[in-house]
Amino acid sequence: MSALDHPYALPVSTDHGLFVAQYSDAGLAGLNFPFEKLESVSSAVPKTVAAWHKHTGAAVKAMLAGKEPKELPPLVPAGTDFQQGVWRELRRIPLGQTRSYGEIAAAVNRPRGAQAVGQACGANPIPLLIPCHRVLAGGGKLGGFSGGLDWKRRLLTIEGVTLC
Repeated sequence: MSALDHPYALPVSTDHGLFVAQYSDAGLAGLNFPFEKLESVSSAVPKTVAAWHKHTGAAVKAMLAGKEPKELPPLVPAGTDFQQGVWRELRRIPLGQTRSYGEIAAAVNRPRGAQAVGQACGANPIPLLIPCHRVLAGGGKLGGFSGGLDWKRRLLTIEGVTLC
């Protein structure tokens, strides 16, 4: 998804690079990792979007410092009902803890749906604030991550998770 897929795209500058937050008229709809190409950013935004962006910037910086964000903007990722359910469950995983794809599948009443959970994680448009990096494959293996495995390792290390 490019920065142009939503009406407002704004940079979030961090010590880890430049993230791009994407907003719809309802809230934060996407967050791109620094390695992704920035096509354009919005110059003039409504006051509500500016306020959401302030919360987004603080939340991103908190996560990158290994802290739980104090406040989030409205999160409005587009997805199927199943994806939305998975993403709600991901938000319940505490900072510094992990779950397996199978555990998330069971929590959303799809006990044989570990692969579908993995696909929902891969489709997550707000992967830092909807923490799919906290989901591991069986046996504590990394599995995949839309931001790349280097980012997944980095985020888990920041949160104090020791990998096998």
